[in-house]
Amino acid sequence: MKLLTQIAQHAARNPEQIAFRTEDEVLNYRVLWDRSSRLASLIHTTQPERQTPVVVYGHMGMDMPISFLACVQAGHPYIPVDISIPMERVRLIVEKSGAGLVINTTDSMLDFDNVTVLDVQGLQLEQEELISDGYWVKPDEVFYIIYTSGSTGNPKGVQIAAANLQSFTDWMTDDFPLGQGKVFLNQAPFSFDLSVMDFYPALQSGGTIHALEKAVTNKPKIMFENLSRSGLQIWTSTPSFVQMCFPNPDFNQKMLPELEVFLFCGEVLPLAVAKELKERFPRARIFNTYGPTEATVAVTSIEITEDLLAKEKALPVGYPKSDMSILVVDDSGNPLPEGEKGELILAGPSVSKGYLGEPLLTENAFGMVNGMNAYRTGDAGIIRDGLVYCQGRLDYQIKLHGYRMELEEIEFHLNQSEYIKAAIIIPYAPSEEIEYLIAAVVPGDHKFEKEYQLTAAIRKDLALRLPAYMIPRKFTYHTAIPMTMNGKADRKKMKEEVFA
Repeated sequence: MKLLTQIAQHAARNPEQIAFRTEDEVLNYRVLWDRSSRLASLIHTTQPERQTPVVVYGHMGMDMPISFLACVQAGHPYIPVDISIPMERVRLIVEKSGAGLVINTTDSMLDFDNVTVLDVQGLQLEQEELISDGYWVKPDEVFYIIYTSGSTGNPKGVQIAAANLQSFTDWMTDDFPLGQGKVFLNQAPFSFDLSVMDFYPALQSGGTIHALEKAVTNKPKIMFENLSRSGLQIWTSTPSFVQMCFPNPDFNQKMLPELEVFLFCGEVLPLAVAKELKERFPRARIFNTYGPTEATVAVTSIEITEDLLAKEKALPVGYPKSDMSILVVDDSGNPLPEGEKGELILAGPSVSKGYLGEPLLTENAFGMVNGMNAYRTGDAGIIRDGLVYCQGRLDYQIKLHGYRMELEEIEFHLNQSEYIKAAIIIPYAPSEEIEYLIAAVVPGDHKFEKEYQLTAAIRKDLALRLPAYMIPRKFTYHTAIPMTMNGKADRKKMKEEVFA
């Protein structure tokens, strides 16, 4: 595989070049490649059956990239699982994926039924042989699996093949001004596919990944000190993350003098955010991109110029990458003419083969268009003069701070709580993007005197089953959920009641 070959070549030619670094750790290309190749041999010995998924558990320590590359060198797809994910959900992912091995990069003790756990912190690998490239993941085999929110209360695993990923990384390194040997920001946890946008283009181009761990981003003073000495050249994040930096007036070109490129993905890039960035970083170029996990991170791009900012009320997500086709279709799947709003369909080599172990879900969401794999995004959009404009969701799936989630999944878990009779989720979006989620709740029997006590109990319940970013920020309490004539929850009426 070209990507792996190029990482090996960087390790041979520039062994001391930093590949990955955090606040406390530094990993050069020599150690990254040597240790991952030796770990791959151990994985192959432990898990000889090719393409059996391997869960890699941790956060942003240097054992994470080592483990990812080890898995694919041994012919196995990896499943990144961040420590922020509740253990009940982790167990569900391990079980649903059929993982044969869990690589634990933390110092926590992990235990799963009938699944081997390999603790890699401090693991001695010097006696292991370097694995042959004959074992590497093949182009049509699965390279990684990322679990996203599912409407039935179960997460679903998106399978990304090596060829899908190669199409993406080639596009990033060829069509964007990323150059060679640049310093990339890695802010998103590895279980969120936005991380792929910086991780693999950086490694393919011999660059350095500068990772901001949660312990750093949670403390603004430490985070800005970290950024000021980072030497960042390529910034990759959601718009929400960069917006979070704006209250600091020192967040500008002076703090990051070498910054050349902003890459945004994961959610809507508001016009106001792009304009403020232009003022703070006049020498940097800004790119807006769009794409779901199922199509390997992103499939469109556009540079946000002063001209574009002056003429657009809502920014386009860009032009399709050259090997992809994007169609807009009506409710029956018929192509619509340019300028008409419908569902965005993506077709091309970036599109996944489907959801792991979910044939019905795969059949509903994936298909073929002109002989290419195609994915029904569920996103509403239009195309004008070849430019794609995304206009929100057609269903109950949303993007919040870059995380894609099914409102039905959150509702499913809310309704499992002993304190709740019924509940629905209402996104709060005062402008063009969702700021937070509100849970409208009909409470069940409980012992609490105050609403805040009930809210705390429900939050505690949800924290056992959902990641923090899926837990509603606000809870409102009602005597009943209003219904439509056909017996469904009347979300419009409930929204009016909540905001009355």
